[in-house]
Amino acid sequence: MENLLIEIAKGLVENKDEVKVSVDEPNEEGLIVYHLDVAAEDKGRVIGKQGRIAKAIRVVMRAAANRLGNKIMVEIS
Repeated sequence: MENLLIEIAKGLVENKDEVKVSVDEPNEEGLIVYHLDVAAEDKGRVIGKQGRIAKAIRVVMRAAANRLGNKIMVEIS
């Protein structure tokens, strides 16, 4: 899952070396939080107009997690 998020983000940004993902341990509800961190100048590329790209990233990640039986959330910072 972490690799999938990294590959999606690297396809969108110019500073591919600045893409970092950290993962929190599952909470009591089983929710795993993925924190995507990109360079400041690439945030707009990852978020998109009105957050459309960010929403699409979250949809793809949730779909992949559902296939594995996990609950996830993606935060972009």
